[in-house]
Amino acid sequence: MSTQNETAPEAPLTLSAQMLRGNLFAEQCPSREVLKHVTSRWGVLVLVALLAGTHRFSDLRRKVGGVSEKMLAQTLQWLEGDGFVLRRSYPVVPPHVEYSLTPLGQEVGLRVQGLADWIELNLSGILQARAELTERR
Repeated sequence: MSTQNETAPEAPLTLSAQMLRGNLFAEQCPSREVLKHVTSRWGVLVLVALLAGTHRFSDLRRKVGGVSEKMLAQTLQWLEGDGFVLRRSYPVVPPHVEYSLTPLGQEVGLRVQGLADWIELNLSGILQARAELTERR
């Protein structure tokens, strides 16, 4: 006789199901590359900046202080390749390019914005912990 606390053992995932789900802890899992793009210093900031709406490259560069032109271009390419950013180029002189978030980008942007907000809210405690560690060393 079984009780309510007992659960049936879960069937192991098939290989195809495992491939679809991904496994961040596996060295060759493609989700690691996406995680790297999203959680990089510039990836987080670009996603959060684009949550406010469409931006031109120069606007993004000003908004994301400290990013080089090369790193911003690379970050936008990564995020576009992952399906998070939409790049629109207009055939005018000088070239006019705009960046915005796709629906998938909106979703991941909100998630990293939550992390960024948490860091901002807890920054004083984080800085205090850093200072205490420095004093102990």
